[in-house]
Amino acid sequence: MNAPRPQGEAESSRVRVLVAEDQSAVRAGLVLILRSAPDIEVIAEAADGEQAVRLTRELRPDLVLMDVQMPRLDGVSATREIVAEQLADVLVLTTFDLDEYVFGALRAGAAGFLLKDSDAAGLLEAVRTVAHGEGMIAPAVTRRLIAEFARPNPAPAAATADPAALASLTPREREVLGALGRGLSNAEIADHLAMAEATVKTHVSRVLGKLGLRSRVQAAVLAQELGGVG
Repeated sequence: MNAPRPQGEAESSRVRVLVAEDQSAVRAGLVLILRSAPDIEVIAEAADGEQAVRLTRELRPDLVLMDVQMPRLDGVSATREIVAEQLADVLVLTTFDLDEYVFGALRAGAAGFLLKDSDAAGLLEAVRTVAHGEGMIAPAVTRRLIAEFARPNPAPAAATADPAALASLTPREREVLGALGRGLSNAEIADHLAMAEATVKTHVSRVLGKLGLRSRVQAAVLAQELGGVG
């Protein structure tokens, strides 16, 4: 179910979203909330992972709102394909009792995680945050991740850090990685480290490239695993 792409400069600045959710009632609710925002446009809906990947390839949305449990191709596998092909950012919908999917989606390169019971304001804020290049994890999910790190043998949430890659980071890049681990946005990092926001974005890109990570969320979790850097 595709909507025509709007015309005009004001409308073209909208965040173009593809909603992937197999339960039609839930999907309709998500679409209704998203369409209530003037700066967000739902360009397509998908009822399974394969359809989500196909439509993302065809339509190139800015963001895919992805449920993790779907038929034909699960949300984690769909996220992996979309991120690997650099088609769009992926905001994953999860629940308290699906930690294994959170870790899988994180390894796949998801840019954000949101609980399915989040309210309308939380959903809209998450979509805008991820669409603007800021990774985000719902606070409740963050607590679960941190609790997992505290275990004697935590599940690997991000790519294993290569000592040589870590050593290749400049002092400034290590500071940026540490700031990501504290959940700071680009604007907050810029303020904290007294640099331009554009420079922060450059440093974040370099950190991801050097460490072989797919998203700033992976970098944030890695920084947490390392006990903070910088």
